[in-house]
Parts: sequence; C-alpha cells; structure tokens
Amino acid sequence: MASSRRIGAESSLTRAALLDAAEQLMLEEGYAAVTSRRVASRAELKPQLVHYYFRTMDDLYLEVFRRRAEQGLERQADALASPQPLRALWAFSNEGGGTALTMEFAALARHRPAIRAEVGGYAEQFRIRQLASLSDALAGHGIDPDELPPVVLLVFMTSLSRMLVMEEGLDMSIGHAETRSLIERWLTEVEGPAR
Repeated sequence: MASSRRIGAESSLTRAALLDAAEQLMLEEGYAAVTSRRVASRAELKPQLVHYYFRTMDDLYLEVFRRRAEQGLERQADALASPQPLRALWAFSNEGGGTALTMEFAALARHRPAIRAEVGGYAEQFRIRQLASLSDALAGHGIDPDELPPVVLLVFMTSLSRMLVMEEGLDMSIGHAETRSLIERWLTEVEGPAR
C-alpha cells in the first residue's frame, strides 16, 4: 500500500539539489555512500527533506537514474542524427562520467529489483534507437548486414567503450591506445576523417 504522505514538488529547487547531491556521491564514492544523511549534508539541507521528496532511497536512486537517462537519450539522439553517426556513437559511449554512473547503477541493480527493471528498460530504449540509426548508417556506407550485423557492431562498440572507460578508472591502460587507434582507423575508412 502506497503512503498517503505528501511528496515535495517535482519542480522544486530543493528536490533538484538532492538529486544533484546523490549523483555526485555516487560518482565520487559509489552508490553505498548515498544515504539520506550524506545526501542532505552534501546538499546543505536537513536530512528529513530527503524523505519529504522521496518516500524511499530506491525512489531517490530511480529519480537520479531517470533524470540522467532522459538527458542521455536526448544527447544520443543528437549524436545519432549527426553526419557521422558511427563516430558520434563511439564518442557518446566513451564519456567517462556517464559510464561511471552506469556502472554504479548496474551494481545497485543487482540488489534492487525495481532499479534493475528501470535500468534494463532504459538500456533497451538506448539500444533500439542506436540500432535503427546504426543500421541506416551501415547501409548508407554499403556495408552488408550479413557480413557485419548492425546489432553485433552496436554491442561491440558500446561494450568495448564501457570496458575501456572502466579500466581507465582502475588506472589500466595496456592495449587501450592500440584499440582506440584500430577503431579510429575503421571509423575513418567507413565515415571519413572526423569532422
């Protein structure tokens, strides 16, 4: 049964400050550091306000995730509409901050079913939109989908970029320059030099 307790307005600056604080804590210290006290302290607010705006910590996590995911969908749409969508997808997938937050939500999702469902749902939306654009781009460059299935390239590019960013966060770099160079050469072959 849902609580009848009032929840603060979605457009509130206080709510936005709490979301910003939770996101920063996740990026800096991981999801385990996100407690109502720590979030309130980071936002320079009283701890009670966290539960005024979010009934549970899962609600807070979900709103942090949704806000970032919606921004990501918009930015991805712009990238995929660019004259070089393959290159844009590669660049979009290599953004460190987004990948770090994605990894935190993936870890959190292992333990919280509601968050797992939300992360999975948005991930599918990203993939569907990426696949449509990638299929068109590859066809436009005369690449046979039987020889290089767009979905395989998509999984490869997004997984590889996440792995590189994750390893760089662990101060690992062996093979990274060579891998990025190979991808750059392939992108140049297909789409031409970066514009």
